[in-house]
Amino acid sequence: MAKNPVKNSVQMYQYILDNTLKESKILRLLRETTSTMEKSMMQISPDQGQFMALMVKLMGATTIIEIGTFTGYSALVMAQALPVNGKLIACDVSHEWTSIGRTYWEQAGVNQKIDLRLAPALDTLNELLETGFKEDVDMVFIDADKENGITYYELTLQLLRPGGLVIIDNAFWGGAVAEPDNTEVDTEAIRELTRLIHEDVRVESSMIAVGDGLLLARKCEMGF
Repeated sequence: MAKNPVKNSVQMYQYILDNTLKESKILRLLRETTSTMEKSMMQISPDQGQFMALMVKLMGATTIIEIGTFTGYSALVMAQALPVNGKLIACDVSHEWTSIGRTYWEQAGVNQKIDLRLAPALDTLNELLETGFKEDVDMVFIDADKENGITYYELTLQLLRPGGLVIIDNAFWGGAVAEPDNTEVDTEAIRELTRLIHEDVRVESSMIAVGDGLLLARKCEMGF
């Protein structure tokens, strides 16, 4: 077994936050508001948000799709990283949760960059494919129901430009994916998607220990 080079501890995580996190006031306020909600565990961590914003800039992204928006923290952090002419298409089904995000998007001055579509994400993705977005998207963030993970991924590959990037949240699922006796539906769905991407010649992939685990897959520039 390969040696684990990182000692995961509360102290280590606090060190990371203290020495790298540059969270804007509006992001912090949205995160703190969400932390009081019953389902606050669905929100991404601030260090994950900062990493994703960096990826937006490194990719030179102008078009992003987000599958699963919740209260809008991830949409806000990515929209802030987009250029003035950038666009983020946010897919969710909850008016209640996303309405919280809308307030903060407006305060941050990025509301015009975010196209919120309240509908099942599969419907929105298929609609985008039919309306000129095929191989026209720079980056996709998937943070939604796990049972549809493979379908989201396959549609994402059609939407991404060659060299485009998909980031998939909850790759660790709180560590459940590494527990052999855990055969819950969501756990098995994440494992299946992870295996598919690992073996997929259409992408180059990596899994990193940020947040609850991020699985990154870059669409190869050669056709498939």
